[in-house]
Amino acid sequence: MSRIAACFEQLRTRGEKALVPYVTAGDPDLGTTEALVLAMAEAGADLIELGVPFSDPIADGPTIQRASQRALERATSLRRVLELTKRLRARTEVPLLLMGHANPFYAMGPTGFAAAAAEAGVDGVIVADLPPEEGADLYGAAEKAGVDGVLLAAPTTTEARLRFLAERTRGFLYYVSLTGVTGARAALAADLAAAVGRVKALSDVPVCVGFGVSTPEHAREIARFADGVVVGSAIVERIERARTPDEAVDSVARFVAELKAATRPAPKPR
Repeated sequence: MSRIAACFEQLRTRGEKALVPYVTAGDPDLGTTEALVLAMAEAGADLIELGVPFSDPIADGPTIQRASQRALERATSLRRVLELTKRLRARTEVPLLLMGHANPFYAMGPTGFAAAAAEAGVDGVIVADLPPEEGADLYGAAEKAGVDGVLLAAPTTTEARLRFLAERTRGFLYYVSLTGVTGARAALAADLAAAVGRVKALSDVPVCVGFGVSTPEHAREIARFADGVVVGSAIVERIERARTPDEAVDSVARFVAELKAATRPAPKPR
């Protein structure tokens, strides 16, 4: 059983839903990213996504685009993110996933990337612009190396396509809550619960909802009908606003603790 699958199994036994925070690796620098990941794990994060910065991040909104630019200005590369992951794996058992766009992964080659990711302790990879048909070589190499290839579905995905994605994904299915790019939003889509319900009626694969999730209230609402909650831009915004790295780590840790509390079952009245 993969570390991701084991995580969801443990959460089910506790009646909890997964909190999956995201940070862009290298924003503002790799040392701070390392501290952020460890602080998020300590604050209750169940799985953690490390964004691989890319110069043309078509799936990302302005907040994460700026984070990617800051990281690239500090010479953050996929190889350096893998080195960071290896350091983190020695210090935490929380599942770690890389999220990015296809170009950096293919620059290493599917087999080379998969081997390097497995050796570094990466548990999963999410490639925002790579459907399974076009990425069969990369996803296949990842699976052989023991790295889960997590696929994405969206509100526009047809039922037949949802069934196909649920069969092909590994670890969980990432459900994009809205059409468009990443970014904190004031409200969730009105039909989100019904949309996730359609996915869960087709498969028992865990479903995590991301894009636009911004508050503990959002997390609590999503936890009613999904298996996990992904929060990215709202965390990256706190890093961007912080005046120092220590302030960023403290702010994010407190926010993650609030989000995690929202994914736990309400205490029973005495």
